[in-house]
Amino acid sequence: MKFRNVSKIEPIPLQLAPMIDILLLLLLFFIITMNLAKQETEIEIAVPAADEGKNNNARDIGEIVVNVKKDGGIMVEGEKLSEEQLLNKLILIASVHKDQAIILRSDENSFYKFTINVLNICQKAGIWNVSFATRPPDEPSAVTVPK
Repeated sequence: MKFRNVSKIEPIPLQLAPMIDILLLLLLFFIITMNLAKQETEIEIAVPAADEGKNNNARDIGEIVVNVKKDGGIMVEGEKLSEEQLLNKLILIASVHKDQAIILRSDENSFYKFTINVLNICQKAGIWNVSFATRPPDEPSAVTVPK
């Protein structure tokens, strides 16, 4: 009986080209999704300034940004919605995700009633996790707190 000589079997080389292709595709995917997430905050809305606001660059996955324009128009995911459409969308989302996070970006020159209408819609949909977007003040606050 003749056995094969094990020492003469060459090892199979590691294929690097497919692994590099997959890594580049993953990198491309994450770059595109990061840009789409930033797109919501680039709508021309001047949010009000606040001294005590947190700078939250690390957004949670699945946060929904609701933009309230100066004229009261509601924008979600780059799409203009009516109050009824927003309510239907939020009810659908809240039925799937109980603790859905909403970031409300309201223009500082819009009427207060537009912001309250969106808050009321969130409450009707059963969403309680609502944050308000602010920006840091341009200049130091002139108001000083007595010690």
